[in-house]
Amino acid sequence: MADHDRDHDKELIRDFIAGHVHGVEVDDDEDLFAGGLVNSLFAVQLVMWVERTYDLRVSGADLDFANFRSVNAIAGFVRRKRALAGDAA
Repeated sequence: MADHDRDHDKELIRDFIAGHVHGVEVDDDEDLFAGGLVNSLFAVQLVMWVERTYDLRVSGADLDFANFRSVNAIAGFVRRKRALAGDAA
């Protein structure tokens, strides 16, 4: 994936998160859950958003907080799922 695409993905992810953390600035590696910025309900919203935004299917095996803990973790998860989808095509 080109750096431009990765940067665009991170920008989308940051924008989505910003709408749920009430103006708090979040670093790309900041743990969203450990810091109390978001809760488990947000996790559900985040998974649904990832599925819709990136046209990816998030399976039970993917439902690990490590995949959704930070902007970088989410971007990495999306990149891996895209790569797997590309291999299956």
